[in-house]
Amino acid sequence: MHANVNRLLRVRRVPALIDRFDAAVDRGFDHLRGRPVPDKIFYVASDLGDFSLVWMILGALRGLRSERDWHAAVRLGAAAGAESFLVNWVVKSLFRRTRPIVETSHPHHLRIPLTSSFPSGHATSAFSAALLLSDDDALWPLYYAVAVVVAASRVHVRIHHASDVAVGAVLGTGFGLLARRLYPLPPAPTVVPPAV
Repeated sequence: MHANVNRLLRVRRVPALIDRFDAAVDRGFDHLRGRPVPDKIFYVASDLGDFSLVWMILGALRGLRSERDWHAAVRLGAAAGAESFLVNWVVKSLFRRTRPIVETSHPHHLRIPLTSSFPSGHATSAFSAALLLSDDDALWPLYYAVAVVVAASRVHVRIHHASDVAVGAVLGTGFGLLARRLYPLPPAPTVVPPAV
């Protein structure tokens, strides 16, 4: 009986811890909100993350480099479609978390989705795409830097709670690993040294 009460108290503490985490991160972003440069960067990043636009652009650019990179771009497109369906139509339907939208004027254009706040679709698509694009590509730091900015932008513009973004990043990474396993890139071509 005593163990059951302790377990119940621990379970009830979880939402309070999540709320404190979200509030602390939101206060951190308050230092950036209202400043022209961070506002512009995060609002543009949030816009480019809509419908995985930035990832389709980066995937297409990678696909132009070689036939193997073209396979990477096709894999990214297929994975982005599957990830979007799973997150937006399956996972989000299991949760009804409200968004932290504050009734205030936004300094830039902002599309406000109607789906559940949890998890962040921008974060899942960002980390899934970054992982897939990074596969055997020297530009991997760029992909992850873009993923971090796109994911963080959702907290800055107050469309998602920080915990939505954190869980989205974990889910996106897991989804990317699964996609990489199910659809591996063809082997890199071997370079034959010239005959002497």
